[in-house]
Amino acid sequence: MKVTIERSALAKALGHVQSVVERRNTIPILSNVLMQAEGGALTLTATDLDIEISESAPADVAAKGATTTSAVMLHEIVRKLPEGAQIKLQLQQDDGRLHIASGRYQGALGVLPDADFPTLTAEDMGVRFSMPAADLLRLFGKARFAMSQEETRYYLNGVYLHPFTEGKRKMLRAAATDGHRLARLDAALPDGADAAPGVIVPRKAVQELGRLLADAEENVEISVSPSKIRFVFGAGRLTSKLIDGTFPDYERVIPKTNKRSLKVDTKDFAAAVDRVSTVSADRTRSIKLALEADRLRLTVNNPEAGSATEELSVDYDGDPVEIGFNSRYLLDVSNEIEGDTTTFRLADPSSPTVISDDEDERALYVLMPLRV
Repeated sequence: MKVTIERSALAKALGHVQSVVERRNTIPILSNVLMQAEGGALTLTATDLDIEISESAPADVAAKGATTTSAVMLHEIVRKLPEGAQIKLQLQQDDGRLHIASGRYQGALGVLPDADFPTLTAEDMGVRFSMPAADLLRLFGKARFAMSQEETRYYLNGVYLHPFTEGKRKMLRAAATDGHRLARLDAALPDGADAAPGVIVPRKAVQELGRLLADAEENVEISVSPSKIRFVFGAGRLTSKLIDGTFPDYERVIPKTNKRSLKVDTKDFAAAVDRVSTVSADRTRSIKLALEADRLRLTVNNPEAGSATEELSVDYDGDPVEIGFNSRYLLDVSNEIEGDTTTFRLADPSSPTVISDDEDERALYVLMPLRV
């Protein structure tokens, strides 16, 4: 293998694939990146056996071939080379190392055989459809904060992606919950997606996909099987195993008859919650919301740290009520609201509250209250 590649192209591709590599591995080759040079491109692949990320970069291939070397070390070397540098990569047969040359820099890294590199087996991805990268990024990006971190509830450790029909509306819906909060996002149902099964995309795949799609502008090709999902965009590809479990019937926990309606300025509300919650206890982060006619009072009482209160002018004409929430959860939801105003629909201090973005009817959030 002998290739010459521009530094920024190699750095970008390496940056995308190497993040999936676990820093501590009992299987040495999982610390490596697979490099395949052929047909005017260098293709890089990394995996942790659950997720596989591949990306191609244009390169001058003098001799095709393949090998694997340390993903982290190669990324660090490339990152520290000067902008605009041309990098020569050559696998030397005499010493069995990957030689790296750029300007006055000369280096060599150990390799392991490419034949030993594990790949996620290609199976029949029976359902295929495409959708704009921005729509997919929105579905996963706005739902992921509600994913559970508890490994014992593994079926909640991801985003549930599934087609959904409501009357005449057909949607592709993403949902995530940790039992305390719920995020539900809708997008137009792409052609062919109505045959897709409901799948739980694991947390790490959701996070990696969000990073990879951040600057993507084209459509994403999505393929789904009962056990895997694949996203192809531009020169990149992410393949992930799915969580083998049953996602709960989340629609049952979304209240339909909450009568109290509170409308707040999104930025003012988030800023007030952030200020008042500074003295809240680390464990519960509890904050009390006291509502009466067009006024909201936020209060935190922490016997160890102190207390804080702040009042906001709001749109509320219901009966007076006091309700508590985890302030961190309130801020997480506020961060996903794009509209200038946010609407809370409340029932009573012990029932779930529905939160909606006044400028995005396709987004809905639910929070369970706390006793304060």
